[in-house]
Amino acid sequence: MPNRSTDALFQLIKSLHKAEKRHFKLYIKRATAKEDLKIVELFDTLDKLDDYEERELLKKLPSIKKPQLNNIKSHLYKQLLASLRDLKSTDTLELQLSEQLDNARILYHKGLKHQAMRILERAKELATANGKFNYLAQVISLEKKIETLHITRTIQEKTEKLTQEALEISGHIDRVTRLSNLALRLYGWYVMHGHARNEKDETGIRQFFKEQLPSDAFELTDFYEKLYLYQSYTWYAFIRQDFLMYYRYSKKWVDLFYEQEVMQKVEIGHFIKGLHNLLNAHFDLRNYQQFQVVLKQFEEFAKTPIAQQHDNFRIHTDIYINSARLNWHLMTGTFKEGLGLVSTMANNLKEYELYVDPHRIVVFYYKFATLYFGSGDYNTCIDYLQKIINDTSANLRIDLQSYARLMHMMAHYELGNDDIMESQIKSVYRFMAKMKNLTVVEEEMFRFIRHSFGLSPRKLKPELEKFLQKIKHLEKNRFETRAFAYLDIISWVESKVFEKPMNRVINEKYLASRKRRY
Repeated sequence: MPNRSTDALFQLIKSLHKAEKRHFKLYIKRATAKEDLKIVELFDTLDKLDDYEERELLKKLPSIKKPQLNNIKSHLYKQLLASLRDLKSTDTLELQLSEQLDNARILYHKGLKHQAMRILERAKELATANGKFNYLAQVISLEKKIETLHITRTIQEKTEKLTQEALEISGHIDRVTRLSNLALRLYGWYVMHGHARNEKDETGIRQFFKEQLPSDAFELTDFYEKLYLYQSYTWYAFIRQDFLMYYRYSKKWVDLFYEQEVMQKVEIGHFIKGLHNLLNAHFDLRNYQQFQVVLKQFEEFAKTPIAQQHDNFRIHTDIYINSARLNWHLMTGTFKEGLGLVSTMANNLKEYELYVDPHRIVVFYYKFATLYFGSGDYNTCIDYLQKIINDTSANLRIDLQSYARLMHMMAHYELGNDDIMESQIKSVYRFMAKMKNLTVVEEEMFRFIRHSFGLSPRKLKPELEKFLQKIKHLEKNRFETRAFAYLDIISWVESKVFEKPMNRVINEKYLASRKRRY
């Protein structure tokens, strides 16, 4: 995995654009204190460094002694954040609401209570219009404090109204918190384990979901309540590999943003995540035509000012679209065309390494490896799989670790590396058994490879046909679909039986499906 600098100040400076750097210089030079001049010098030096190394940094800054460095770095970090806040105060609704709350508190502390109340009233209207109930709670809390501690000449009706609003918002926040907690915990389970591996996983997830889902969930009407409800069902279905339910709820998730278009800007992160999941659902169901429709919509959205406004969402939009483009080549068998994207995407991952989580990088490496495997370039496939297998930076995606090892073993099998196959089989089997990641398909896979050593082509073909027959009927079994989702083992075996390249077998299935449907 990429070796990222862990220095927070260095990371922040490297994330800045030219306009942000220029604004910082103007912002900081409004004051000319000696310390401020030092932080400008530190800023310029860090900006020119390719990697953070403290010894090298101090050599380039003779005016700053080592005991002073941490304090000056801390001061520079705070000033950079203040500069960015000044520059981007109108960029997001959250920053606008925070600024209004801060202004109201300043006026209140100055004794200008009526001015503070007027600002709070405007903040309340803005927060209400956009469903920002956490900010509403803070606004009403300050309003109640002013009403309680001071005589503001307001009538009794205002007091009753504040009390009722506080109760309604408290109930809403409680409902949203419970639903968002459920969605987060389900997503966390998936990130750690992948799909449900067996009946025990399935039973546990079902029980947890049933206990945590509010009894009145489908009576809720607020945007955020419905958003987190749909997210919860999306992850619940995806973990259980109920891909039809996964599609239905990821579509409800996205449709929610089309029904209330203003929320695409307010909650852009949730919107692009929803599009990403909808594309994954079409991929899992092999809805080729709808996949292309949604991908085109996503690509058009990526060009809009909303999608381009913030680095974080611009980068993640790019990542999700690239992932979908790879998926298109994987499900249509156009592996060699997909390989044309790998170099650019690999460079993007290096460029984005500051912003991309290890889980996302591992997924890309696995997709790259699958493209190379399907194209018959087993050595390059092994190179990418080694990056996953040797990664100890995070205990994520046990399923991907398992299937990376399985594909690694299959690549060596294809290369005819018989001298290491026995140790490979034992190692991979032991790992998958320990992680409780073995299904019937994998058991049959190990059995076939173990017994196919040394067989002549004439004797091997009947064994391949038997193996294909054994796994073909498992294709619709929900607990066996993981093996087919991570690596199309059936198409791999069919390529051997019918003596065709694997990419052609998959592409013929795609073409047949297109004729059948359209």
